[in-house]
Amino acid sequence: MAPRLQLEKAAWRWAETVRPEEVSQEHIETAYRIWLEPCIRGVCRRNCKGNPNCLVGIGEHIWLGEIDENSFHNIDDPNCERRKKNSFVGLTNLGATCYVNTFLQVWFLNLELRQALYLCPSTCSDYMLGDGIQEEKDYEPQTICEHLQYLFALLQNSNRRYIDPSGFVKALGLDTGQQQDAQEFSKLFMSLLEDTLSKQKNPDVRNIVQQQFCGEYAYVTVCNQCGRESKLLSKFYELELNIQGHKQLTDCISEFLKEEKLEGDNRYFCENCQSKQNATRKIRLLSLPCTLNLQLMRFVFDRQTGHKKKLNTYIGFSEILDMEPYVEHKGGSYVYELSAVLIHRGVSAYSGHYIAHVKDPQSGEWYKFNDEDIEKMEGKKLQLGIEEDLAEPSKSQTRKPKCGKGTHCSRNAYMLVYRLQTQEKPNTTVQVPAFLQELVDRDNSKFEEWCIEMAEMRKQSVDKGKAKHEEVKELYQRLPAGAVKALCKECVVERCRILRLKNQLNEDYKTVNNLLKAAVKGSDGFWVGKSSLRSWRQLALEQLDEQDGDAEQSNGKMNGSTLNKDESKEERKEEEELNFNEDILCPHGELCISENERRLVSKEAWSKLQQYFPKAPEFPSYKECCSQCKILEREGEENEALHKMIANEQKTSLPNLFQDKNRPCLSNWPEDTDVLYIVSQFFVEEWRKFVRKPTRCSPVSSVGNSALLCPHGGLMFTFASMTKEDSKLIALIWPSEWQMIQKLFVVDHVIKITRIEVGDVNPSETQYISEPKLCPECREGLLCQQQRDLREYTQATIYVHKVVDNKKVMKDSAPELNVSSSETEEDKEEAKPDGEKDPDFNQSNGGTKRQKISHQNYIAYQKQVIRRSMRHRKVRGEKALLVSANQTLKELKIQIMHAFSVAPFDQNLSIDGKILSDDCATLGTLGVIPESVILLKADEPIADYAAMDDVMQVCMPEEGFKGTGLLGH
Repeated sequence: MAPRLQLEKAAWRWAETVRPEEVSQEHIETAYRIWLEPCIRGVCRRNCKGNPNCLVGIGEHIWLGEIDENSFHNIDDPNCERRKKNSFVGLTNLGATCYVNTFLQVWFLNLELRQALYLCPSTCSDYMLGDGIQEEKDYEPQTICEHLQYLFALLQNSNRRYIDPSGFVKALGLDTGQQQDAQEFSKLFMSLLEDTLSKQKNPDVRNIVQQQFCGEYAYVTVCNQCGRESKLLSKFYELELNIQGHKQLTDCISEFLKEEKLEGDNRYFCENCQSKQNATRKIRLLSLPCTLNLQLMRFVFDRQTGHKKKLNTYIGFSEILDMEPYVEHKGGSYVYELSAVLIHRGVSAYSGHYIAHVKDPQSGEWYKFNDEDIEKMEGKKLQLGIEEDLAEPSKSQTRKPKCGKGTHCSRNAYMLVYRLQTQEKPNTTVQVPAFLQELVDRDNSKFEEWCIEMAEMRKQSVDKGKAKHEEVKELYQRLPAGAVKALCKECVVERCRILRLKNQLNEDYKTVNNLLKAAVKGSDGFWVGKSSLRSWRQLALEQLDEQDGDAEQSNGKMNGSTLNKDESKEERKEEEELNFNEDILCPHGELCISENERRLVSKEAWSKLQQYFPKAPEFPSYKECCSQCKILEREGEENEALHKMIANEQKTSLPNLFQDKNRPCLSNWPEDTDVLYIVSQFFVEEWRKFVRKPTRCSPVSSVGNSALLCPHGGLMFTFASMTKEDSKLIALIWPSEWQMIQKLFVVDHVIKITRIEVGDVNPSETQYISEPKLCPECREGLLCQQQRDLREYTQATIYVHKVVDNKKVMKDSAPELNVSSSETEEDKEEAKPDGEKDPDFNQSNGGTKRQKISHQNYIAYQKQVIRRSMRHRKVRGEKALLVSANQTLKELKIQIMHAFSVAPFDQNLSIDGKILSDDCATLGTLGVIPESVILLKADEPIADYAAMDDVMQVCMPEEGFKGTGLLGH
């Protein structure tokens, strides 16, 4: 055996050194002994299992046995994709878009909404040619309404079992891979739809959202001293009901409307008494919509973990809901029928799956919509079934309560939709408009063509497979086992070339290194990427291994019995990694302009490298760089120069505004002027960012003073508030500066304050007049909302500042939560607003109700734009914590222990000079409001309490629908 192995080793050494052009028949027979004889002897090499020349196993059992027709194709029956008779059309889940699909099905089965959308004008007329549709391009909706129109038309008359809503999802800018809060999506989309339809001329279209979903209630506050009643009207599109501690839907509604006492620190400022008084506040339902959406607040903030959690408690609800006891004005028709139940399956608030149970308004039958799959319920009854399974068995799970006839219990329902009960039968004649039906017909034609094509391909694959089967069976019967001895000459030549290069690689590596040390003379050099030069030997070895493996694996693919397991991995590797010398290619495929990334090598070195990389891009030393990149670089330099010039000019023109020196102050009005102008502090901050770093920021072109005004054009601040709490929102401007600002920027609104002396000879009183004047209605609404936010926040940021006796700030124990003071404020990461992106922000006792009165537009804009200017600027030694108004001081101390490693009994806390000592008191009653700064002084040296189990985690607010089209309106 030893002599045979020695002969084989000698043969391998020959194969590594033979030149490809020297290969002869004798060499082929030698190669045969090297590569084939191990198979004859049963010592098979890797990947030999599928080699038809291997006499050990050639896969004959696969071809000689009986074969199922399905093994000849991988094409499913296209009829499985066809819509069943008298069924609805499903929607494709694009990754994590089941929450979108559930609401689309609910809105589609609202016949009034569907009919109104069909009446919207469409740009599809531009797409039409004569009486038909352009055949050369597909129809692309341009607006949200057009997307919904086309989607509803497909849901109504498509022949497909399910359709793809990717156009609609893309138009909204949603991330298909991120699970979002379904309730938040519903509110934002309804607001967007209403805003879009409000521009239509047809009143049936313009008012459909309000007619179907809009109700009205009032916040009523009654002063206990004088009995004055203050009423704040508001529209709603859904009622957000707190379910914690309740078992029945009616209990949730009663809590939503219960009376609230305003006492102690929460006393109400009575305009009539001109002082804070005890008062009561409640919500009165004034009118209800045709479609009543009840949001069950299952996702709440958990103080123990600092995250949202899902409440899996059972809530009972009936199919018939009488709302008359809850409405202020009696006598109307307020009996509702259950029309949809939206389900969230899963135990976590951050994952799970959304399903919709919807009642067909025409037949009265219930259907379960689960993305692509739609199931009809038996007996025209709602059957929640397995939707109540939490997929997490636990001994402590609550038993499902018994439900009587006409009632249901659910621990996964997050939204209930009720329709006003009427004697009239629902409209059954919702017809798809002709232009939409033509689009649907075209899509149906494409689907039928696809079905025919798939069926034909399937038939061809089966016929081809059967013919191949018979052919191979006959070949096996005729093929003698010992007749296979010839090898392909081309493959032998290629194999010898690869083996020879592998053997030569180490020697060539040394040669190339020596050549690189010598200087390149004249213009005979070639440009090579520095990264490629550093790793060329490894790249060459990997490339040779791949070529060698491909030669072996090609045999495995011939008889179809084996596929290389590493094939897909290698393909991905080729896609991700750059080939040799491609690191100096610019995006246009030419030589990059940066000489730091490349090096000039000699002609001899390039020749050696080309032996291993014959397809590498070649750039002689005289090759010019990419002209397009040069132009782009020049344009970028010109833009930077222009930005620097603009910044320098503006900085020189407004030196005081840039450095904040000699700024005027309302509380100490300057003597040398009677007029001051006002701009948004947000504008000042953005302008300063640009002036400091003009090459990294875009120039500020306009002064957005509209953010300081209400929708009526009135000022939102009083003179007193601008000297105190609202001073962070505004910047005061000298008249001379204002003239310069008007020259440099586009000013949308002029806001100024004028000082007037009242009196004859000796002025005894000074008055201040603002232009535009204060809007009392919007100001009162803003104060009411701000007071509620400060008192009932559920997730807000506060700051804890640790101090020691020598007044120096202690070193951070968790630096990842702090911002370094060595950085400029503009370089720091923007602090996220106080839970404003979290769906549960500002939700307490049922949650904040959506405001539709005029000042709310200002409030929303203020949160998005101005609020960033109000954020507290952290300094070293402070940590940001997320808290809620109803958590206790003791719970806050546990958070502080986790952040600063100071035990609760060693913490001395104070805020604005007031000692915080009552551990049982809530943060709201202690006056801890969003953005508060609490001082912490520790009695004991720092100890390690990080391992304790009851510490609270710090969780940053969610991004939510930030950056999507749902917030653009």
